[in-house]
Amino acid sequence: MHDDGEQLQDMPGVAPAADVTSEAGGASAPGVRASSGPGAAAGGVAARTDGAVSEGDAAGSADGIDGGADGAAGRPALWGRPVLSFVRRSGHLDARLQRAWDRYAGEYLLDINVREGSLAVRDDMVFDRDYVRSAWGNDNPLIVEIGTGQGENVVAAAAGHPDVNYLALEVYDPGVAHTMLLAGKQGLSNIRIAQVNAPELFKAARPGVAAEVWTFFPDPWPKMKHHKRRIVQPALAADIRRALVDGGVWRIATDIEDYALHVHEVMDGRDGFENAGRLTVSLPVEHVGKGNADLAAGLPHAEFRESERFGGRVLTNFERKGLEAGRVIHDFTYRAV
Repeated sequence: MHDDGEQLQDMPGVAPAADVTSEAGGASAPGVRASSGPGAAAGGVAARTDGAVSEGDAAGSADGIDGGADGAAGRPALWGRPVLSFVRRSGHLDARLQRAWDRYAGEYLLDINVREGSLAVRDDMVFDRDYVRSAWGNDNPLIVEIGTGQGENVVAAAAGHPDVNYLALEVYDPGVAHTMLLAGKQGLSNIRIAQVNAPELFKAARPGVAAEVWTFFPDPWPKMKHHKRRIVQPALAADIRRALVDGGVWRIATDIEDYALHVHEVMDGRDGFENAGRLTVSLPVEHVGKGNADLAAGLPHAEFRESERFGGRVLTNFERKGLEAGRVIHDFTYRAV
C-alpha cells in the first residue's frame, strides 16, 4: 500500500537505488534470533534481521540472477535483474514491534524464503492446497492480499471471517511486525504472513489454490519510465488466474487515475478474466507522468467499467486521507472464467 506518494510497495518492480538497504534484512544482526513454534510445522518461520544488503542482493543477483557489472560480454550492467514493485529501505523496528516479532513470528510468519534476509521464494516451494492444509491446519478457502501495509485490512477481514484463511504478503519489516501485533492481540489463527516478493510466490502457485487475491492501493510509480514497475502486469495476471479457483476474483483498488487506466489496459479483455464491474467511469485514454497529471483533464476520454467500493475493505487512514484530499477511489473486480 503506497503512502501519499512514498514508494512503499506493490505488491506486492524497481531498479534498486545505489543506497538500497533491506527492510527485510540482510546479514544477521546481533541479538536477532529465529523463532520457532507452530509455524515450523508448516515450513517454519523466518528470522528478522536488520543488516544492510548489497545492491546486487536487493536486486536478486545473489538468488541466481545475473546482475553483476562483469557479466557476459556485451550485456549491460543490470542485465537479468528482476523488475520489482518495491524499494527495499532501511528501517529498524521500535521496541514494541520488535517484541511483537519475537512473540508472534513463530505463529504467523511462514518460512518460504530462499534464505534468511532474502525476499525470494524457495525453488522447491509448491503453493497448492496441500500447502494450505499444512500451514493453516484446515481446508478453508484462502484469500491472499498483496501488499498489506500495516495489516489493518487483512487482520480485520480475518477477525470477521474465521472460516476463511488469509495470507498477508508484505516486504517491509514494520508492516510485517504490525500485522503480527494486530493478529496476535486478537488471538487469530486463520492468518499467516509471508515476507516475499509476491510475483515469485504466484509463480509457484498451483491451480485453484486461492479463492480471491486483493491488491489495494499499490505503489503508483507515477513517472512514465517507471510504469513497468507497477505490480499489475500481464505476467502476474496470468499467474494469479492460474492460482484462482474458477469464479474467484482479483480485487484491485487505486486512488491514482493514471493507475486506473493502467489496470484497464492490462486486465480488460484478458483471457481468463471478466470485468465484473457495473459502474461506468470516464478516464483519459493517454498516460500522464509525475508532474503533469494536471494535463489529464484535457486529454481524450473514454468510458470504462469499474466496481462499487468493496465492502470487505476497511477504511484505513490512508484511504480516508485520499478521500479528504478529493481523490477518487477506483475499485476493480476481475472474475476468473
